[in-house]
Amino acid sequence: MELRRKKLDIDKKKEAKGKQKDIDIRLEKETKLYWVRAITGAVCALVGRLIGFVGWLLLIWMLFFWFVFPFFASFIIFQFKYDKEEWNWKNIIMPGVGMYFFLFMIVSTILHTLLIMIDYPLTITIFGLI
Repeated sequence: MELRRKKLDIDKKKEAKGKQKDIDIRLEKETKLYWVRAITGAVCALVGRLIGFVGWLLLIWMLFFWFVFPFFASFIIFQFKYDKEEWNWKNIIMPGVGMYFFLFMIVSTILHTLLIMIDYPLTITIFGLI
């Protein structure tokens, strides 16, 4: 009886090594989206502020990349396949939202402070150039 259990355990381990579980695949997708989100937050703040956006324009810039870029990354860059029954837009939007916002705020605040200190000439608001 004991020998039979060991043999069944060995067979199950062989099957498990060959196939990835659905949860592992989902976690791998979410991890990739999380890190893409983190990098996007920092780069978005850097580029947006160097372009000269301040105030409402920087907010609109941030929201555009917050909601549009994850879908672009998921469907175009990584080409993830989603099951139609289980697909939900929250699977794409939610991973890394906090990290995106945190890095965006940190990078944009530090960069804005440095640019003001060196008297960077380009600042664009809704009302035009300042």
